[in-house]
Amino acid sequence: MKKYIIILFFGLSSIILNSCLEDYLDKAPESGLSEDEVFSKYLNFKQYFNSVYDGQVYFEGINGGQLKGWYNYNLKTTFYMYFVQWGQKYTWESMTDMSDVGRLEFAQPIKSGNIAADIYKFITSGAHRPILRSMFIVIRTCNLTLQNIGKLKSTNQEDIDDFIAQAHFVRAYAHFELMRIWGGMPYITKVIGPDDQWDMPRLSRHETLLKVAADLDTAALYFEKAGRMRRDAGPGQVGHLSDPDQARPNGVAAKAIKSRALLYAASPLNNEMGQTDWEEAAKASWEAIEIAEQYGYGLLSAADYKKNYIGTTYTNEQLWGWYAGTFGYSGIGALDNGVFAGSKGGNSGECPTQNTVDKFETKWGDPLNTQAERDAAAALGHYNEQDPYKDRDPRFYIDIIYNTAPIPGFGTAKMYYEMTPNGAKYSELLDRNYIAISYTGYYQRKRWGEQSIKNKTTPQYTDPIIRLGELYLNYAEAANEAYGPNTPAPNSSMTAVQAINKIRNRIGQADVLPQFTANKDIFRARIKNERTIELCFEGGHYYHDIRRWKDAPAVMTGGPLIAMDVEKVPVSGTYPTGYKYTRMPMPANRQSQWKDAMYFIPFLPEDAYKMKNFVQNEQW
Repeated sequence: MKKYIIILFFGLSSIILNSCLEDYLDKAPESGLSEDEVFSKYLNFKQYFNSVYDGQVYFEGINGGQLKGWYNYNLKTTFYMYFVQWGQKYTWESMTDMSDVGRLEFAQPIKSGNIAADIYKFITSGAHRPILRSMFIVIRTCNLTLQNIGKLKSTNQEDIDDFIAQAHFVRAYAHFELMRIWGGMPYITKVIGPDDQWDMPRLSRHETLLKVAADLDTAALYFEKAGRMRRDAGPGQVGHLSDPDQARPNGVAAKAIKSRALLYAASPLNNEMGQTDWEEAAKASWEAIEIAEQYGYGLLSAADYKKNYIGTTYTNEQLWGWYAGTFGYSGIGALDNGVFAGSKGGNSGECPTQNTVDKFETKWGDPLNTQAERDAAAALGHYNEQDPYKDRDPRFYIDIIYNTAPIPGFGTAKMYYEMTPNGAKYSELLDRNYIAISYTGYYQRKRWGEQSIKNKTTPQYTDPIIRLGELYLNYAEAANEAYGPNTPAPNSSMTAVQAINKIRNRIGQADVLPQFTANKDIFRARIKNERTIELCFEGGHYYHDIRRWKDAPAVMTGGPLIAMDVEKVPVSGTYPTGYKYTRMPMPANRQSQWKDAMYFIPFLPEDAYKMKNFVQNEQW
């Protein structure tokens, strides 16, 4: 039975009928512009279309009149580094078992299965992250652009083709984001007016994703015609990574996002065609890899690895990125920890759980996720629970702040307590006078930037919306499901195992151990683990991955979220580092829960009640 959705009611009627175009044209009499001039002149046309990236809406009286001003209603609402900057103090990962937030605010109710009070923050509220409303505005802008592209005069064909390409790309990206957060949607490819039929079929997730892929193919075709398969000059050339439109998508990015869309279509949550879906995903991923390499993109070296997200504007591994700017030690929203920011009553901080830390293998490739795996690694002399941070995957030292980790301004991270006659005395980074401290025994390092009140730097932050590293992971996952771990997909030159090892080797991690590459079922677990480590704290990947894999029920409730309890003790044979490490379940108010309704965020109930043919997502 078909589901139906009435777009008019998602709090969007005023935006759809009074879009960015109408807002712009309202000012035309004062500026002397007519509608024809908006669409016929290049600079006016570009200013209108660019609202998909930077468009804002003015609101007055939000939250009882406290919040007035211009708020972003554009693609940025879906970008990771924009999402984490809001005042609600949570990230996509902190709504899963991956991490905890020191200051309990809004993440914990959501990961505990209660989103009712927060739905509007994802849908309409400009003061938060109105992703749904923003994506429908963006889609309408793209359709108006395509409808009026024929009016553009005195402009070279390459620029016209570039507008057409960007409109198809952005429209596809917006539909993709709607799908993975709310499920299948209508795929809107024309401007809907007040006299048009507003009842539109709600496609399945699989159907939505196939339409996303088709739009991206069209985008790539026009990007190629426009000479914008990449925006900048290639490596070693003048203008490399510094084009004025560097932040805009390109043809390689179109093929890359298609790879992501078809991987989602093949995944257990959305798959409708069995192995065929996996074959198509593998084909799309390999095509994207070949095109990326053809146009000069490449994996960064281990020495430059961190530049993919911090310390520079853009890199040659980023197929499409967003430069978020520079941030000081207390300006990164949900990523700020109170003890680093010198804020006792505020901030939040993202703190990886022990469950996540266990996903980082030993440097020899031994998995450590279960007690049996840790025992096996210990038997080989590769792991010691009382010296747990020695000889780990190099990415562990990049991504995680752990007790004794070297950090600027603090010397080493002091994350322990010591028993005294007066009770437990906590160390500097666990000072109970701060609200936003770690309750897991760890802080997130990957996005931290080494900055604090003791190291007042302002590093550059970039959001790698999609990078080449992801394409190898996409290919490995799809090729493994379609052809097994050791057989290349047709017309490709790499097996799933080789693709995973390419990602591992560039950072200095050993190949996947042979015992885990025997068949696709065994290797699947290593692919998932590798993806989690390589893409952790990027793009909300983990939040969406555990859902599309249908692993969320197990990882959210299959066992308690674990913290590492660290007590300072005398050095001994048992405790060679002078610390006693004990795994402990986190408090009940910091545990995660699961119900199948949590696969997707619901729509606002008041909107659903207005609709005759609409089937609401299940309420949490």
